[in-house]
Amino acid sequence: MKKIFIILCCVILFSGCSKNNEEKLFKKFSDDINSSKSYKLNASLEIFNDEDVFNYNVEVNYKKKNLYKVKLTNNTNQHEQIILKNNEGVYVITPSLNKSFKFQSEWPNNSSQAYILGSILKDLENTQNKNFKEENDYYILQSDVKYPNNPDLVYQKLYFDKDYNLKKNEVFNQDNQVRIRLSIDNIDFKANLDDNNFNVESNVDSNCCNTKESSNVLDEIIYPLYIPSETYLTSKETISTDNGNRAILTFAGSKEFVLIEEATVASNEFETIPVYGDPIMLNGTVAALSGNSLYWTNNNIDYYLAGNDLSSEELLSVASSISNTVVTSIGK
Repeated sequence: MKKIFIILCCVILFSGCSKNNEEKLFKKFSDDINSSKSYKLNASLEIFNDEDVFNYNVEVNYKKKNLYKVKLTNNTNQHEQIILKNNEGVYVITPSLNKSFKFQSEWPNNSSQAYILGSILKDLENTQNKNFKEENDYYILQSDVKYPNNPDLVYQKLYFDKDYNLKKNEVFNQDNQVRIRLSIDNIDFKANLDDNNFNVESNVDSNCCNTKESSNVLDEIIYPLYIPSETYLTSKETISTDNGNRAILTFAGSKEFVLIEEATVASNEFETIPVYGDPIMLNGTVAALSGNSLYWTNNNIDYYLAGNDLSSEELLSVASSISNTVVTSIGK
């Protein structure tokens, strides 16, 4: 009886300590974010897509007034893109191409974001039954997530060190597989960022593309590995453009859609393209999702995918399957 009493006391004591640590952790994390006038976060980002892993360096700048700047650099090809939000709208800027998309969007507030601290805090606040545990050198806090364009992502695990500093965020799918991993190098909650940091003009190199425009020649057609059930390729057409050529693939059946491909050409003058939709991570790049269409650039090819019969999730599935597929030379 005495042994049972001792065990019960230990369980109660441990539970109390655990609850106390969870409360302290949440309070510090919340206070750090809410009291910060501006912060800078540096991290490594991994995105998992079946056998592929896409690695980024990430720098996040935030300033109160709802200003955001996320710079993503693909570690494989050093392709750099910037997601920028200011009082004029939301932009995805590709400096090397001298181009940007301008969105009418509620980003980043309309979806969970693994690298935005305010989004992580919001997920914690909206999760009633948070799972807290201590494991090795970390306190781990689990919360629900909400990715409207990718409902397969269902929860995240947040890893804090023993001083209650966030060090890692892992986002899991319904099969308990990690699909996104953010490993944080540093967070400066007193970054003292200037408003000019969030201007479009400040993030564009005006001298990047003052060269003669190259020929827009597409040498190969790339096919998606994933096609919805009872859908098939009905035509493949290559047409001439002012700078080169363009491939148009038409799919029919239960889920009709069109895939257009052409070689990427940088603009001589900075170009802004209006989009009604949202920026979204797609394997090795940031894509523009608008209704039933998706536009992205990867490995020097521009892709445009559209289909009224496809849901956002199906659009992303088709687009994601293009990343490591076989190619066919033009004319074959």
